[in-house]
Amino acid sequence: MLAQKNRLTKKNDFDAVFKHGQGFKQGFLYFKIKNNDLKSSRFGFVVSKKFSKKATERNKIKRRLREIIKKKLPALKRPIDVVVIVSPGAENDFKKLEETVDTLLKKAKIL
Repeated sequence: MLAQKNRLTKKNDFDAVFKHGQGFKQGFLYFKIKNNDLKSSRFGFVVSKKFSKKATERNKIKRRLREIIKKKLPALKRPIDVVVIVSPGAENDFKKLEETVDTLLKKAKIL
């Protein structure tokens, strides 16, 4: 589980990232990234009903992404706010999901 200090929870925080953030896309994942003035990085996850009508499947992909991000937190170069948007057709395979997240973080020059 991702620590509370590493989560984006407020609508204002999500809106700020969507409005001022820089976007990176790789396959079925889209990262919207914005620098923050805090000591830690924060992540938010968006999985729409277009991905799956079943809440269990949407929650499962979010849990997997949180676990991947939790492993990557110590390696991040600077504190950032990130909104992770999952598109329909996302892989349910943990390894492929992890590789895609790695690629996006490297593309954004954060890792």
